[in-house]
Amino acid sequence: MTHLLEDIKNVYFVGIGGIGMSALARYFKAIGCHVAGYDRTPSALTEKMKQGERIEVNYRDEEAEIGLRYRDKANTLVVYTPAIPQDSKQLNYFRSNGFSLHKRSEVLGLLSRTGKALCVAGTHGKTTTTTLLAFLLKNSRIGCNAFLGGISMNFGTNLLIDRYSEYIVVEADEFDRSFLHLSPYIAAITAMDEDHLDIYGNKANLIEAFEEFAERTREEGKILLKAGLKLERSEVDGYYAIEGVTDNYSDHLRVQGSHYIFDYHGQKAEIKDLVLGIPGRMNVENATLAITMALEAGVRPDEIRKALPEFRGVLRRFNIHTSGAVLYIDDYAHHPREIEAALKAVREMWPEKKLTVAFQPHLYTRTRDFQSEFAHSLNIADQVILLDIYPAREIPIPGVSSEIILNKLNVPACIIPKEEFPKFVDQNVKDGIFMTVGAGDIDRFVPVFTQMFGGR
Repeated sequence: MTHLLEDIKNVYFVGIGGIGMSALARYFKAIGCHVAGYDRTPSALTEKMKQGERIEVNYRDEEAEIGLRYRDKANTLVVYTPAIPQDSKQLNYFRSNGFSLHKRSEVLGLLSRTGKALCVAGTHGKTTTTTLLAFLLKNSRIGCNAFLGGISMNFGTNLLIDRYSEYIVVEADEFDRSFLHLSPYIAAITAMDEDHLDIYGNKANLIEAFEEFAERTREEGKILLKAGLKLERSEVDGYYAIEGVTDNYSDHLRVQGSHYIFDYHGQKAEIKDLVLGIPGRMNVENATLAITMALEAGVRPDEIRKALPEFRGVLRRFNIHTSGAVLYIDDYAHHPREIEAALKAVREMWPEKKLTVAFQPHLYTRTRDFQSEFAHSLNIADQVILLDIYPAREIPIPGVSSEIILNKLNVPACIIPKEEFPKFVDQNVKDGIFMTVGAGDIDRFVPVFTQMFGGR
């Protein structure tokens, strides 16, 4: 595959609207390739690529939508995502005509070998950590390239390119074992909680994949781990934590408005009275890892101190949209531990306010496997609104619906159809904090609720 970066003139993406796929599409466009692709439905992301970035995007899964230049097998790279159904007409056109097809993870793995890849893996926390790490590097004399798993609120994109920097920040995704194509210079792991059991079957297989990821670290590289995690086969070069002494840790956490102030102690430096520009205790933990990796890459403490307060986070990661009578927050959390962290952050920062959470479960298998854990996390709220399960790539499982979570909740709760969702919220949420949570299409309501509650 090494010839891909040199010889390819055209790149076609089957599933171009995914966050990882779109970053690659933008990369190939930036280096001068012709880029096009298919996605099932329009989104703000695909429309921005189509209208503002001159990337051709189509929304009909038909062979006729594939442009003539992308039918040239000798000069066209075809990239696809595992989320695309195997009966996709466009995918099967390329297969039947002898094109060499590559998963997104294969291409990203190839790119990770072109420089020093700073790879952040983990069942949660990796998107914010990679985005903050990229922000710290970009705001230093070191610079970086970055393939992010979310849209940076500072840069408005999921791709950063710096031809003068040898560093490449990569979100290392465990889904479909994608991260096993990467070649990390620094490999970090934030969490190894049970997830993606539709792929792995059990936690032991998931842990084994993380072991293999760590083993892919270059000989001259380093492995960083959250304190409390362990690897059986790889030597860990540093652990990180908050409010617990280890190799790299943050302590003396204080809340000031919606921000945290803290002290950082690490193997490379100690930095006192740092101000984090986004709320949430879990983000201090993410920042601790990002700071540790930035220092390893050569970023100076004074550069970190200056940049950190300016970080605005990631789209759909604890985004505060209004601050009137109703404080409206939207968050991508879709695993019980992520939901628990987000809701605890709200409770810590606004303990006196009533908390209403609207949650859209993501995947039938995840809902089935973690129904009790979801209920435990959601019980932190005062009131819960459930939407129906967002199926994504799955077909329904008999007996699995949002009701199995509802039946385990101890707080006032109900299930509301999506078409009645805005009206129900308008009639029932008058004050306090309202959160929309989930990885499906619940985010399409963000503009509705922002307007409803007087967005700033």
